[in-house]
Amino acid sequence: MGARRFFVADAHAVGDRLTIDGSDAHKISRVLRLRDGDEIEIADSAARVYRAVLHLADGNVSATLSAAIETPATRGVAIDVAQGIPKGAKMDFVIEKLSELGVAEIVPVESERAIARDIGEAKLERWRRVAKAAAAQSGRPAIARIAAPVNFERLVARFVSYDAVLFPWELAAAQPLRETLPSLIANARRILVVVGPEGGFSHAEAETAQTAGANVISLGSEILRTETAGLVVLSILRYLTA
Repeated sequence: MGARRFFVADAHAVGDRLTIDGSDAHKISRVLRLRDGDEIEIADSAARVYRAVLHLADGNVSATLSAAIETPATRGVAIDVAQGIPKGAKMDFVIEKLSELGVAEIVPVESERAIARDIGEAKLERWRRVAKAAAAQSGRPAIARIAAPVNFERLVARFVSYDAVLFPWELAAAQPLRETLPSLIANARRILVVVGPEGGFSHAEAETAQTAGANVISLGSEILRTETAGLVVLSILRYLTA
């Protein structure tokens, strides 16, 4: 029921009646054309998911939580992605697909070769809407967090809060990930994947990241696009940590 899952703020319990407004109310009444008494799913801020019965009257939309839904146990490994901000609408695609793959947080990064800069609040809010829609579509119990953009220096300062930091770089020594990655993430509970923008990371940035504890890795002989690299690494990590 991915298309019928909606997210609400705060923690709730069976029996609560919630008001639904904004774009979610529009989707329920005008896009999905649901009716009074139809069932939807509600996910709250505590990542609990409920069945809920709709109430549609006088243009208002609300729902009563009727039963809790058991969700699969969350994987013990939280994976965040720091993404060099690409130009155009590529970031929308990255956020959508990383959200579907279960990333916990996406951190937009303004790096040396990034073309897109000065990200405003309107664009940030759009990215958060994309993450919300992707979570609903894929049936996730929680929405991927979209952090405010940071510069490269502030990103590096965050490395200490992770058990493993993976830094794909096209100039890294060519070593097969099947041989190197398992040992790099052994016993890790928080992993950060750092992906460069269209122009990649500079030598200085790669050296700074490595000095700060990042593991510089190769994704093979092909140079992947910025919107592809993170998806590849996250897919491999999901395979190794599932």
